[in-house]
Amino acid sequence: MRRAIFPGSFDPLTLGHYDIIKRGITLFDELIIAIGINAEKKYMFSLEERTQFIKEAFKDEPKIKVLTYEGLTVDFCKKIGADFILRGLRNPADFEFEKAIAHTNRKLSEIETVFLLTSSGKSYISSSIVRDVIRNGGDYTGLVPETVVVK
Repeated sequence: MRRAIFPGSFDPLTLGHYDIIKRGITLFDELIIAIGINAEKKYMFSLEERTQFIKEAFKDEPKIKVLTYEGLTVDFCKKIGADFILRGLRNPADFEFEKAIAHTNRKLSEIETVFLLTSSGKSYISSSIVRDVIRNGGDYTGLVPETVVVK
């Protein structure tokens, strides 16, 4: 079984994440959306809200599971038997950052990182931009799946 994780904080889940996940499930038998927990980080949405956004967005996709983890991503991969890490790339800066992490992960384990380019119409979207739009009362509905829209 080809099991991969797609790690992130998903604060919140964006259409960019959604794009990578939908395309990623065609490559793997199981894709685990792995919500990382970092006690040092201040989140806009609670862990429960972020988990619910993702579960609701992919409720009809049996190949997707949502789990949370703390610590090193490669250790989590080993724990759940995942051989791949899926990552999305929006721009050259993402590539340089993700390349360094992928090389480090390969040094620490046999886990392989698979990169997908975000679709061109979504490459400008980031969680930090979405949070800024929300904080300032802007219309963020075109940046996130319907499950993230707070009514």
